[in-house]
Amino acid sequence: MKSLTPVKLLAALKRCQYHVFEGELNLNLIGIRHTNTSANTFNDAFVALYQVNGQWQLAQFKCTTDPGVYYRNNPLNIDGTAIVVPMQHRSLWTFGYHQGKYPALVQNKPITVFRDANKDNELNTDVALTNQQTGYFGINCHRASSKHESQQVDKWSAGCQVLANPKDFEKLMSLCKQSSQQWGNTFTYTLLEQTALTTKNSE
Repeated sequence: MKSLTPVKLLAALKRCQYHVFEGELNLNLIGIRHTNTSANTFNDAFVALYQVNGQWQLAQFKCTTDPGVYYRNNPLNIDGTAIVVPMQHRSLWTFGYHQGKYPALVQNKPITVFRDANKDNELNTDVALTNQQTGYFGINCHRASSKHESQQVDKWSAGCQVLANPKDFEKLMSLCKQSSQQWGNTFTYTLLEQTALTTKNSE
């Protein structure tokens, strides 16, 4: 998603009527889900959108917003694999440890997910085919491998939002720590579908 810009993202957030956080280093954490959800790759984007001296800045990282194929076929939950619903999840994350292993952004408030229970490679996000649940499901933001950029999602995500490159994740966590000094330790997460970036106003 090389065409992402602050102007395009701000327009998409406005069209969706989502809150935009303004102020020095007040982070807007945004995921953009690629239209190809059948891929088992890190083909989505994770963006930190924020202001420095009144100017909008954008840090973009390769990620997955989708669970990997392994957990699509082998759901951890009897109701099905968790797929985060595209919407604004207010105060979703705070600082903690992913699976108790390393610093990450961990779930702080309830989140709404689709439950895909048909155990195939395709992600089902149609409300007619899935049910939705809202609660605490351990939907964190973390990295894949600690040593290198990962190419395949596989077991790296059972529903979490996962960055492919550990250096990118370090940069994200550094931004969050800087932001928290002024704005606190909770972070809202907004998940957009790729089509939301290209939808035109009806006016």
